Amino acid sequence: MAINTTLNTASNAYFNKQFYDKKLLETAKTRLIHASFGQKRSIPRHGGKRVEFRKYDLFTPDADALTLQEGVTPDGQSLTQSKVEAEVGQYGAYVEVSDLLDLTAYDEVLADSAELLGEQLGTVIEWVTRDAMCATTNVQYANGGTKRGDLEPTDVLTVDEIRKAVRTLKKNKARMFTSAEDGSVRRPHFVCICSPDATYDLQNDPLWQDVSKYSNAEQIYSGEIGRLFGVVFVESTEAKVYKQSFYNTASAAGDATDRVTFATEPTESEKKYLSVRGNPICLGGETYTISSYDEATNTLVLNEDVTFSEGDAFYTDDAGKADAAHKESDVHATLVFGADSYGVIDVDGSGTMETIIKPHGSEGSGDPLNQRATVGAKVAAYAAKVLNPLWIVRIEHGVSA
Repeated sequence: MAINTTLNTASNAYFNKQFYDKKLLETAKTRLIHASFGQKRSIPRHGGKRVEFRKYDLFTPDADALTLQEGVTPDGQSLTQSKVEAEVGQYGAYVEVSDLLDLTAYDEVLADSAELLGEQLGTVIEWVTRDAMCATTNVQYANGGTKRGDLEPTDVLTVDEIRKAVRTLKKNKARMFTSAEDGSVRRPHFVCICSPDATYDLQNDPLWQDVSKYSNAEQIYSGEIGRLFGVVFVESTEAKVYKQSFYNTASAAGDATDRVTFATEPTESEKKYLSVRGNPICLGGETYTISSYDEATNTLVLNEDVTFSEGDAFYTDDAGKADAAHKESDVHATLVFGADSYGVIDVDGSGTMETIIKPHGSEGSGDPLNQRATVGAKVAAYAAKVLNPLWIVRIEHGVSA
């Protein structure tokens, strides 16, 4: 009868690395919606940390300059290129597994760990790509708004907003996608990535065409939910949502002081915001900056003295329209874009995403009793960058409850 020992666990970990790699990549790919449509680039070994994307500049259409004179050869035109650079970063995490857990657990601990790491790492890469795409300057605010702070939950995504985005892309001569993920040819289209909340609102429109009603069968993208006005819609749970970064109230009044203690403990994301010196913070419509934050006492230090009453709100002004108490509504970002509008380092490239297995005892004298093994995952080098901001439209909008 076979017994799981530290010896066969160690050897099996090496033999099964290909299985773990597959588990990692398959799980990660389910998260990679934003990262799927970018222009791919890879860095050769010893090629530095910066990636360069290049494109030819269009020739200027000038009828007068291009009018030929009989028998006269005109001057030739010079090719010029523009370049966009991005610096890659590394991302990774690991799980430590004891020999006793490995020997007694009902589940395949290392395999399950690889799957969980794949989901975690895939989500991080998706966020990096999404945030890079959202850096485009080509912004459209729903319902005729002029800034994010104008937007209310009732300013939802509509078919009309999609049509406006398509008009913008066409006027900017954005290229359309003409193939699916497997390389097969499909009708020219733009791509829209939206959140499930945005989809819910959009599908209330009678003009919406569900993917099941396509006039002819086509290869569909992972997560694709429909097509409308030459735009293929792909849903992502990781679509960008602009939330109010901080909101809290003073636990006691303060008179000409630069310190305020909050009534409730901030969330982890709020603590992260408060920990950045120089971040803006508002009180009564005036904006100040953060000098420091003491998590132990839940006390914020501002850049100057202020006066406030108990219960007064301290908040950020970086989301949707605020209510009377200065609480702001969430704003969702829907991206409509053409081909080659942004670039990414391909996470399926040569060894870019890998599983790293350290069996029990591999640490040598650091693990004298062969008690610890680790399974880790790492993206060796990744970056995402907008290449042509005119070919991405970021629609900012509210969502219904």
